Amino acid sequence: MSKTAPICGIEIIKNGEPKARILADRLNSMDMQAAELLQDFTRRITGAKPEIISAESTPEKGDILIGNFQLPIEGINASDITEDGFALTTHDGYIRIVHGIGKGSIYGIVTLLEEYFGIHYYAADTYTIHKNKNMQIPAGIKRIENPSFRYRQTQSYSFTDPVYKMWHRLEEPEEVFVQNLWVHTFNSLLPASEFGDSHPEYYAYINGERRPGDASQWCLTNPEVFEIVAARLDKLFKANPDKHLISVSQNDSQNYCACDECRAIDEYEGSPSGSLIRFMNKLAERFPDKEISTLAYLYSVPPPRHTKPLPNVTVMLCDINCNREVPLTDNDSGREFIQYLEGWAAISDNIFVWDYGINFDNYVSPFPNFHILQPNMELFRRNNVSMHFSQIAGSRGGDFSELRTYLAAKLLWNVSADVDSLIKTFLDEYYGKKSAPYLYEYIKLREEKLIESGKNLWIYDTPITHKDGMLNRHMIARYKELFDQAEQAAAGEGEPPFLSRVRTARLPVMYAELEIARTEPEKDNSYLSGLLNLFRDRAAEYGITVLNERNNTIAEYCDTYRQRNISDRRNNLALGCPVTFIQPADSPYDKIAGTALTDGLYGGAVFNESWVGWEGRDAEFVIDLGRVREIQTVEMDFLHQLGSWILLPKRISCSVSTDGQKYQFMGQKDIPEDRETQVKFVDLSISADTKLQGQYIQVKIETIGLCPPWHNGVGYPAWFFLDEVHIY
Repeated sequence: MSKTAPICGIEIIKNGEPKARILADRLNSMDMQAAELLQDFTRRITGAKPEIISAESTPEKGDILIGNFQLPIEGINASDITEDGFALTTHDGYIRIVHGIGKGSIYGIVTLLEEYFGIHYYAADTYTIHKNKNMQIPAGIKRIENPSFRYRQTQSYSFTDPVYKMWHRLEEPEEVFVQNLWVHTFNSLLPASEFGDSHPEYYAYINGERRPGDASQWCLTNPEVFEIVAARLDKLFKANPDKHLISVSQNDSQNYCACDECRAIDEYEGSPSGSLIRFMNKLAERFPDKEISTLAYLYSVPPPRHTKPLPNVTVMLCDINCNREVPLTDNDSGREFIQYLEGWAAISDNIFVWDYGINFDNYVSPFPNFHILQPNMELFRRNNVSMHFSQIAGSRGGDFSELRTYLAAKLLWNVSADVDSLIKTFLDEYYGKKSAPYLYEYIKLREEKLIESGKNLWIYDTPITHKDGMLNRHMIARYKELFDQAEQAAAGEGEPPFLSRVRTARLPVMYAELEIARTEPEKDNSYLSGLLNLFRDRAAEYGITVLNERNNTIAEYCDTYRQRNISDRRNNLALGCPVTFIQPADSPYDKIAGTALTDGLYGGAVFNESWVGWEGRDAEFVIDLGRVREIQTVEMDFLHQLGSWILLPKRISCSVSTDGQKYQFMGQKDIPEDRETQVKFVDLSISADTKLQGQYIQVKIETIGLCPPWHNGVGYPAWFFLDEVHIY
């Protein structure tokens, strides 16, 4: 009976001594980074490091050859390797890595270290490593690996560790876009502060007039605008000869130009993207060896009917208006987006998709969307998407922040990866094998309950939306049980990082419980005070500070929560009193207006719960106290949230009456403009000089009308939102 000879490997390190050398082209920075990365991790594994020598040296069997100086290689067709791709072979006694354009040599070394030596990177300075005095790679390897997307971007606080970003094969805009001009660049290229006063005709015609502003769009049919922008691009390209991609893209607003010329084009094209793409095509013709990126965002998402983007125009298509509870194929908002995606795919092979797996208003809140990442990316890949930004925030303390980035990065590289296996492996290694089953059950359970509930998951979500669904009282109790078990298991593993990581993952459940509790008429203030203290202390202990996109902090949240929802206030005479509207709120907020202003429950940072809003109109209403009372002060609680076009009103005034017919003026207050981006609750009050007698309190609120030039909604009606009214 014959015996099969053992398959020999190629030894890199043996008994703590280098057996191989690394040959790399010292003039190729990517190849040298790859060589240094391998040398560094070889040292971390074995304590020894192979020598890096010039690619011009004569290779010896067993050496590691990094770079295209060694081409051609038998059995490898270099033309099959795409941008950032690589070939890894060991079939001829050498360890060889060759690559296409980009960073393929680095990613080949990452693959070698991951798949053959078990090194996995989970967060900044957090990776698995198996110490050994020997390193050997199997012979007979012959593989080519190309990424699913040529440009791969996501977010993580772990980018502070340069190896982490490299390991996950991720890029950032500053690496590829000229001068980091990659999105919302109109005002950078044609600043309203420079041209607005002297040339208002360069900017959008909105509601009957030109409206220059930091967030105003351009008049894309103005030939002077084109020439100024083209001249600026020429200077930028010449100043950055190593880069060929720049973004010329609309500001972050809805206010596109409606002048006769722009409107005629957009009507013919069936979308405001018509005038936009025509402008970009002219730039692409002016710079044929460069790439012009532009947004298809908000109003410009629908593709033009007739004009096709030139090959060197990149369309950055954004699915910002889609819900996230199921894949895009499975809900109405997603199916509408798919129609637009397919429309763009029919006219362009150069599509960049910006996908939103983020809760902008509540980073530290449950956001179960892991199950939709892969099907959505597969959809993009099928529709000519070659560049992809998976926006997930990635802030420290966000909902499974580290796992979220890990999954996004793995799928950006290989959209066919086994997601469930990735999740389980990550949980085992990052949280500990004993804690992992409880966290896995939590992840799957909330996903199941979200889908069962039929509730939408969106990018401005709040736990309140789900208090009768995945975050109902029974589910919150079950999640807490699972985290109790996970914490106990982590403590038993004797690894301090495991326990702190489990407790960090628990913070969104604590936050959800706090948020839901404030909407309940009956509260256990003692319990809430303890929970709030624990939430604050844990966040501080683990260095978690940011609550949302507007950079509100957790410390601010806790202070405000205690003040608004736990602390006792003076006896509010308006509590539970009926409200009659002379100028009613706008839909859909009018539905709760009759009770929301006097129910004693404060709204939160998201406008779609508890708040009553008016869009571009004044408000007027009367509160009936039931009988004549002695009053002196009226307080009103307003929401300030610039990103949602919610600004403070211009003026408030109050009057008082004993009979509802004849009113005595109490006073008025002019409200200063507030440009701060943080979400805030603003208490505004009017106090009479002396106590007054009255049963009916008349409140008038004067709007600012249109959003000002500095705001994203320039030229469009501003909202103001009111919640509680207190009368003392």
